[in-house]
Amino acid sequence: MQTIQKVLPAKKHIALVAHDGKKQSLEGWCVKHKSLLAEHKLYGTGTTGNLIEQATQIPVEKLLSGPMGGDQQLGAKIAEHEIHILIFFWDPLASQPHDPDIKALLRLAAVWNIPVACTEASADMLLSSPLMTSEISREIPDYQNYLATRLN
Repeated sequence: MQTIQKVLPAKKHIALVAHDGKKQSLEGWCVKHKSLLAEHKLYGTGTTGNLIEQATQIPVEKLLSGPMGGDQQLGAKIAEHEIHILIFFWDPLASQPHDPDIKALLRLAAVWNIPVACTEASADMLLSSPLMTSEISREIPDYQNYLATRLN
């Protein structure tokens, strides 16, 4: 598939997701990085979004709980270029009933070439990057070209 360049803006839209066993870790991480996160727009699934909003006093656009469709809502927002970064503290030691949704979310993040952090260390590195507060060009699939070739 052909690709095009698309810019991520300086003010990022950040999705924050955590499995039950990692919610406290993500909440603490958000409190630690409150001043930087406040410069961006935050999205969260279900309980995670509520916890982060209460802990940081930063508005979070809250979606459904992950198992109830929140992961799929975030995936749709990634495909529509509304989400620019995914911070997903997942629990590798716990079985998740909505594992296919999680895999689909991570697949869409890879397809649309957005930065993803799945651990506190990788999230720290992502937030400390000078690119976090500046525009960044990325390569994404050329969907319009794809459609044009499919219709011929």
